[in-house]
Amino acid sequence: MSESTYTVTGMTCEHCALSVTEEITEIDGVAEVAVDLPTGTVTVSSEGPVDEAQVRAAVETAGYRLAG
Repeated sequence: MSESTYTVTGMTCEHCALSVTEEITEIDGVAEVAVDLPTGTVTVSSEGPVDEAQVRAAVETAGYRLAG
C-alpha cells in the first residue's frame, strides 16, 4: 500500500472535500482518499504509487488546485 499527501487550495467546506474525493477516487488503483479541511491536505492511499499529474488533473477537474 502506498500513501501520498497533497495540499489543495480553495477547499472551504464539506462539499469541496466531497468533490475532490470523488474525482481522486476515480484514478485507477486509489483505495482511499482522506481530506482534512482545516489544513487543506488530501491523503491518497493506493495499491501502488499514483502519478502526481493524475492527482493534479483530478483536483483541477473538481475546481481546485494542488499547492506547489
